This record gives sequence, structure tokens and C-alpha cells, in this order.
Amino acid sequence: MKARARAPRKTSGSPGSGAVGGSLAVLLARAVLPPGLRLLATAGIALPVLKKGVQDFRANGVSSHVLEALAVSISLLRRDSLSANVTVFMLALGEYLERSIARQSDELLKHLLNPVGSEVWVERDGVEHAVPVGEVRVGDTVIAGAGGVIAVDGTVLGGEALVNETAMTGEAVPVEKSRGSAVLSGTLVQEGRLRIYAEQVGAQTVVARIATYIEQSLTTKSTTQLEAARLADRLVPMILALAAASCAVSADWKRAAAVLQADYACALKLATPVAFKSAMYRAGKNGILVKGADALERLAEADTFVFDKTGTLTSGNLIVTDSVAFDTSYSAEDLICLAASVEEHYFHPMAMAVVEAARSTGGQHFNHKEVEFVVAHGVASIIDGQRIVIGSRHFVEDDESIPIKPHRATLDHLHRQGKTLLYIGFGGRLLGVLALRDTLRDESAATVARLRALGVKKIVMLTGDHAERAAEFAQRLGIDEFHANLLPEQKAAIVSEMKARGARIAFVGDGINDAPALAGAHVGIAMQKGADVARLTADIALLEDNIARVADAKALALATLRRVSANYKLTVGLNTAILAAAATGALPPVATSVLHNGSTLGILLNALRKLRDQGDCMNFLTR
Repeated sequence: MKARARAPRKTSGSPGSGAVGGSLAVLLARAVLPPGLRLLATAGIALPVLKKGVQDFRANGVSSHVLEALAVSISLLRRDSLSANVTVFMLALGEYLERSIARQSDELLKHLLNPVGSEVWVERDGVEHAVPVGEVRVGDTVIAGAGGVIAVDGTVLGGEALVNETAMTGEAVPVEKSRGSAVLSGTLVQEGRLRIYAEQVGAQTVVARIATYIEQSLTTKSTTQLEAARLADRLVPMILALAAASCAVSADWKRAAAVLQADYACALKLATPVAFKSAMYRAGKNGILVKGADALERLAEADTFVFDKTGTLTSGNLIVTDSVAFDTSYSAEDLICLAASVEEHYFHPMAMAVVEAARSTGGQHFNHKEVEFVVAHGVASIIDGQRIVIGSRHFVEDDESIPIKPHRATLDHLHRQGKTLLYIGFGGRLLGVLALRDTLRDESAATVARLRALGVKKIVMLTGDHAERAAEFAQRLGIDEFHANLLPEQKAAIVSEMKARGARIAFVGDGINDAPALAGAHVGIAMQKGADVARLTADIALLEDNIARVADAKALALATLRRVSANYKLTVGLNTAILAAAATGALPPVATSVLHNGSTLGILLNALRKLRDQGDCMNFLTR
């Protein structure tokens, strides 16, 4: 059988089914046909095989198609219609099943996406029109109603709705959307109706970029796959020589025909990509987008994992750890509630952490005037006739001229602990500070431990945080090495240095500043909530906010390489045994064809089946 470079285009009916039916009909009818007509009918159904062999010889020289044509030709010249007929039938059946398997493995990946539909409702000149999705332009007002999938990335102009963003963000709880809200293509409107200003359309939308990754993954070949294909091509002349030698020694053309039935090409060329695509589909269904077979292969090879800390090993969700009031008339709880009363109108992560801390205290709410937002600095308002400012040290000390030197010792102590400080000025004095810090993800320690169990030799953490705080995190997680106080460019430099020393690095990050390190690593992995540039740069992108998926991906990669290796050994072993038996006359052409094609299909099906839990493979592979 001959491997295809790619799955055929879809046509009406099943590809290759006509050839299978025709050869089977002649095979079944041979008992009632006279010998001359039987041979003529066999030659007729064999004509496509012979024609393909001649065309391939002209284009590529000696190939597996040429071997197949020679085998059929020898049987026809010997007037052995049974051998020729069985060979043609098995070739047709094998090619049909191969195409089906290859097509199925491609479609597995394509099914990861939810289509946005062929038509979109657009408002133009005050009238709503249904237009083909490809005709939507930037600046159009797109209408999305209940039950519809949003077709563009954009901003809500009007309306209110609950939008299910699970397909894009992994969040199961529907999100309220109203004027000013950002929406993503591929998300589902569960309730309500939205008018959306189209900012990204067509190939520029998030869902289209993911589709591009998937399309690229269908054509990207791994090193293992390329080596298998090259080996299959190198073995074709050897099979031809073996057929000639067996015929010369035995003076039996039947042996030559039998040898020519068996080649390594199909199983070697198709089983490997099918195994990779099947694994990539399983990964996608469980929150991991792998951008090609080569990425999965490189992940299996990685022996060093380098993690960015913030948003990767940590949750990115801040919590208030300390409330320090410098005015004895205010308690620690009063300080938190005072800050929260103003910050509740601000949707910055620090503001949300303060509001959450205030809820847990159950303290009072302080009435205030209109809130002023100072970009990149903080917020300000008026409470009881006095100005309150909440924000950075620069905002409070330099812009508002509030002295902080009397409290320098306390502030420096909190700062050395790696905490982020929120300064609160009230009535021209520093009323107090709130200290916040990021928290480790619940799954981080377990993920590090699993990676070690999977054979990772070294685990490293990179952070712009202070050394003391970084050391504490590294000890709690069991990390081998850490680098603190880093600038973005220093992260990429450290990755380059480690690569130069021979480490095969998997870098895991989420921010814009991680993009250079993600690109420079042996394989880059981007977190689900990472910046767009990080997710575009990475070889693997997590589709849900769970760091445990990093270890899952490593386990999947190792299990896939084991499957590929097992199929490779099985292919070589079975085909070598069949060839030896054919060359010595132990197998006639009919038996050789059945055994060779049957074993090849078995190997392909083995490549396509689900990976099973084998000690270091994650449980979700068996779902």
C-alpha cells in the first residue's frame, strides 16, 4: 500500500469505494467466468494500478506504487488471475481505509473549533441585513442574538447579554456584556442581544487564528515522521532487489510477485502522523492546543522546564496580607474599608483585592464624592471634606506631596518581603498602607512534582520579584534554581545561556515580556490568560487556566513518542517477517497481500486509538 502525502479532498460518496466494489465484484464472479474472460476482467480492474505505477516511475523513479504494479503484472503474465485479483482488491481496500483514517485524524483536529456560521446579521443604514461572514468589514455593526455565535472580535455598542466564553477562555460561568464590553469571536450568546462594533474580522479574529494553528498543525511534520518517510523510500530499492534475487535463485516468478506485495511505505509514512494528530486532538479536547507534531515531539525531548513566576506558578490574583494604619484613630479594618469604599469603582486587580478584603471584614462603607481615576497612578475622591488618594508611592509622594519618610522602616520591611504596597493618603498625610501579594496556584507544587516523575532533570523559576520572595516560592515548590530581579530581556538571555550548555528547555510563561523567551526555548508553552503575543509565539497554548495541563502535555508527548516507537518497531518486524517468508516461498502472493495489508491497517488503527494511562500518562487521555 502507498501512503498519501495528505488526505484527499472530499468528494461525493466515499473516496475509493468504487475501486473496492469493482475489484470485489470481479473476485466473487471469477467462479462463474471462463478462464479467458476471468483474466480479461482482472486485467481491466488492474489497469488503474498499472497506470499509477508507470506514472509514479516517470515522476519519482522506483517507489512502492511501482512495486505494486510489478507484482500485479507478474501475476497477470503468469495467468494467475486469483493472485492479481486479490492483490488489486487488497490494494483498493487498503487505500480506501488509509484515506479514511488519514481524513479522520485531520477532522479530529478541525472539530476543536465551533463554527461561527455562514451568515452574520449586520446593521447598515439602520437596517439589519444577513450577509455572508466573509463580507463583514471592520467598522460594521454586527448583531448577535440569543443562541448565536459571535463572529467578530469587537466592542459592544448597545444591548445586554449573557455570553458563554468557555470555548475561548475556559470559564464556565456566563459573562455579562453591555455597552463598552469586549467580546470575542467563537463565543455564544446565551441570553439577550448585542450590537457589536467589529474590530477584528475574518482571519484576524481570535477563533480564526486558532483555526490557522490547527491547519498548520495538519501539515507540520515532526523529525520522527520525516525520518520514517525517508527510511520507507530507502527500503523500496532493497525490496526490488530482494524480489529479483529470490526469482533468480528459485527460477520462480511467483516468489518475486509475493515479495513485491510487501513494502514498508504505508505503515511507516502514515502511522506516525496519524498517531501525532490523534494525540493533538486528545490534547485539544482537554485544554491544550498543540501547534504541530514537531511541537509535541520537542516537548517530549525537553529535559529542563523554566517557569515565569507571576501568572504562571502564581494565580495572578492578589490578596491583602497586611493593613498598617499610621493613625491610631483608624484600625486595620477601618483602613481596608476606607480604601475599598473608593476602590470599588475601579476594576484594577489591586482594587478588586481590596474590595474582597473589605467584604470579609464586614466593616462600614465610607461615603465619598465622585471618584477621579488617575491613569497608571491610582484614584482620588473626597470624604468628609478631605481629599483621599489611593495608589502608588510615586502618586502619593511626588504628585500629592504627602511625606512618607517617617514610616520608611515599616515600608522597607514590607517591600523586602516581596509585597506590593498600596499607599493611602488622607487629608495631606499618609494614613496607612495595604500590602498585597500574589498567591501560588493550588496545582503548582503538584505540577512540579509530576514533571520530575516524568523524567524532567531540572526545574527553574524566573521572576522580576525580590530574591527573598522568590527564594520562599522556590522552596515551597521544590524548584531547583531561581533567578530574581529580572528584566524581560534578561529572561531570554538566561534561556539562551542554558540552551548553549545543552539544555532542552520548555519555557512556560504568560506575559508580553515572556515572548522572547517563549520563542527562544526548545518549546514554548503559553498560559491560558496570557497576552496575545505570548500565545501567538508559543508552540503550545493552554486553553484553560490550569497549570496542571503543563504536566499533562508533557505526559501526552511522552506517551505519543512511545506509541510511535512501538508502531515503528512493529512495522519493521512484521514486514521483515512477511518479506522473508515471501522470499523463501513460504507465502504465495495472495497470502502475502492479505498479511501485509492487514497488518498495515492494524498498525494504523493502533496509531489512531486513544492513548492509555501507562504510569506517566495523565488520566484524561482515557476519557
